[in-house]
Amino acid sequence: MRILIAEDDTILADGLSRSLRNAGYAVDCVVNGADADTAVTAQPYDLLILDLGLPRMSGFEVLKRLRSRSVALPVLILTAADSVEQRVRGLDLGADDFMSKPFALSELEARVRALVRRGMGASSSQIRYGPLTYDQVGRIAYLNDEPVELSAREVGLLEVLLKRMGRLVSKEQIVDHLCEWGEEVSNNAIEVYMHRLRKKLEGGGVRIGTVRGLGYCLERPPESGAAH
Repeated sequence: MRILIAEDDTILADGLSRSLRNAGYAVDCVVNGADADTAVTAQPYDLLILDLGLPRMSGFEVLKRLRSRSVALPVLILTAADSVEQRVRGLDLGADDFMSKPFALSELEARVRALVRRGMGASSSQIRYGPLTYDQVGRIAYLNDEPVELSAREVGLLEVLLKRMGRLVSKEQIVDHLCEWGEEVSNNAIEVYMHRLRKKLEGGGVRIGTVRGLGYCLERPPESGAAH
């Protein structure tokens, strides 16, 4: 999962980035609203953490432009001013959650998990796919109730496939959701990650289909479809 942080306090942004990367997310950062608006237009993200007091373009304007394009990207607003008026305005413009500075990192991480989970269409912390259960809090996969040892890349790849269950996912889309700016991952590397993930899951009845030259698809369980 890939997160964009729009925050002009570089110390805070660095702390958030390190915390979220340690939790397994890919994280990009911008320090002004204009760059945030450009980034969410050019790149698919799973969550935007948006400071309201940004230079060059306010967080409110970034959010307004985002929603005017009918982009359903989850948005968590950060603000130093804890006022009812700001909360109401942000929520009316389409924000999904609101946090006032200062805040506890543990609470922010919990809110991030909740918003990413909502973006994946899951109402609980667990996503079920036939014999596979994925715990979004611990980022642990279970196959027939037994934990599966996955690398960070394999976990990220599984998340992308689960989010688009039953739909084709191209290698380019996988790279977009797994990699930060400046991080290069080749198509061959994606094939290696996919091969390793398949090897660990398919013996338990989880099928990942390939459309040669186009991408991959986590096929829906034939008996009941996706269950969350």
